[in-house]
Amino acid sequence: QVQLVESGGGLVQAGGSLRLSCAAPGRTFSIYAMGWFRQAPGKERELVAAISRSGGRTYYADSVKGRFTISRDNAKNTVYLQMNSLKPEDTGVYYCNAGPSMNNWLDYWGQGTQVTVSS
Repeated sequence: QVQLVESGGGLVQAGGSLRLSCAAPGRTFSIYAMGWFRQAPGKERELVAAISRSGGRTYYADSVKGRFTISRDNAKNTVYLQMNSLKPEDTGVYYCNAGPSMNNWLDYWGQGTQVTVSS
């Protein structure tokens, strides 16, 4: 089982920035692709960014391209999501997840971290 602990959310005005972190304790972190998902109120959870095991490949949803940056530090077992130029539609609970590839995710979810962007 993969343990995932998200942090860094908060309340920010539109145009502001936040940096989310996801810690995944354990020696197996580097064997997984990592992704950030978000769930807005009344909507399904969606993948917003993903990064390969080595960090050499990334994926971004169209809605966040150019504004969000995913990165990882395998030495610290941590994946990050830098969010700039935030918009009210970015509001939601953000979760990280791990998987064998960038389009195949495990069914382990942390508690998530709330991001609220005010207009």
